[in-house]
Amino acid sequence: MKIFVITKKTGILLILCAVLMTSLFYIGRNETLTVSSAKRDLPIYCVQMPENEKVVALSFDAAWGNEDTGQLIKIMDKYNVKTTFFVVGSWVDKYPESVKQLSDAGHEIMNHSNSHPHMTQISVEKMKEEATKCDEKIKAITGVQPTLFRAPYGDYNNDVVGAMRETGHFTIQWDVDSLDWKNLTASEITDRVLKKVKPGSIVLFHNAALHTPEALPAIIESLQKDGYKIVPVSEIILKENFTIDNSGMQIPDKAEPNSAAPAKVESGTETEKKTEQKAQPTSAPTDIII
Repeated sequence: MKIFVITKKTGILLILCAVLMTSLFYIGRNETLTVSSAKRDLPIYCVQMPENEKVVALSFDAAWGNEDTGQLIKIMDKYNVKTTFFVVGSWVDKYPESVKQLSDAGHEIMNHSNSHPHMTQISVEKMKEEATKCDEKIKAITGVQPTLFRAPYGDYNNDVVGAMRETGHFTIQWDVDSLDWKNLTASEITDRVLKKVKPGSIVLFHNAALHTPEALPAIIESLQKDGYKIVPVSEIILKENFTIDNSGMQIPDKAEPNSAAPAKVESGTETEKKTEQKAQPTSAPTDIII
């Protein structure tokens, strides 16, 4: 049997070690809490509308095919509806005539990156380059500088949203995903959209999705019958004097009583067919990417 004798000197060393380990634990814990509680910079998923104001925005991501662009334009023309197309720069290169056709028909042409990368996996410098190159291609055809950006795959983080803000873009997500890229039937797409839409919603579709042209007339007719005004995304979002809550909803700032000055502007905005899925915001937006 071994007997260990702790001398006074050894005891002091043991106490000091215990104090040091405890301090390191709490320092690490505090750092973890600081990181986890850091504010997320969110995109705009939807907009809080004034009471009884029924407005919704329809949007399309264009990154792959071009089979139905003309058909989509005809459907929208029939119902006098204008929408937003988020296009990839490489898509603009392939189909410049469709970009012009969309623009001439009154639809917004906005930025969906130049080469459709996972934005969170590239440097901030590359993020800005992706946006700038796509902007240049769109403006060369339409004469209009894009002010909205949608990240490929819905893949964003604080750096992405911040970089887009610095290049002059609001980052846009959606709160209603048609899931048309999954080749749902027309009735499934219609049911899904109409069950989820609400005033201030931004709805996501894709061009070249198999059953979207078939589903659109019923969706538009139902929305219009229910009193909705359908507008492009830039007409539904707020450009200033707003905050974004943890669900991604853009909320107008309320001026203080008897205050002549406008409310403080807080443009807080964090993190496709075939390969793209994005989730709807709940208490905090979560994007599922496949």
